[in-house]
Amino acid sequence: MSLFIALLLPAAPQSLGIYDAWGAFADRGPRRCYAMSAPVQKGRTAFVAVGVWPASSARPQLHVRFSRPRSDSARVTLTIGERRFRLTAGPRDGWAPDAETDRAIVAAMRGARSLSVESVGTDRRPFADVYRLSGAATAIDAARVACAT
Repeated sequence: MSLFIALLLPAAPQSLGIYDAWGAFADRGPRRCYAMSAPVQKGRTAFVAVGVWPASSARPQLHVRFSRPRSDSARVTLTIGERRFRLTAGPRDGWAPDAETDRAIVAAMRGARSLSVESVGTDRRPFADVYRLSGAATAIDAARVACAT
């Protein structure tokens, strides 16, 4: 787990564990639990997270922070193995467009080695943030269990 992820987390989250390339955390108020990871490329201020917010929804939801601002006209594609998912996106963040896509993404993450998030920056240059998925399934499960109680 890189230092920059610790800087992005809210004050004093409870660590649920570090599982290879992924960490699992819980916030006390409002209650939310999440698994997250940094990209394999060093020096990028990006992350991918799968969160559970019991007050609003019990399902795991994907959130991606891009390493660079995205062009307003650029699509965002999440690739896991042979599967490709188009994300809904703002200038710096992306999400699955619906609950069905969230479920499909999390299921695909469980059986793959890596994922990538690809788009085009405001400088018109393409970028791809790549993440290892080793430990993702365990971290996501830890987050789900922590918010189930």
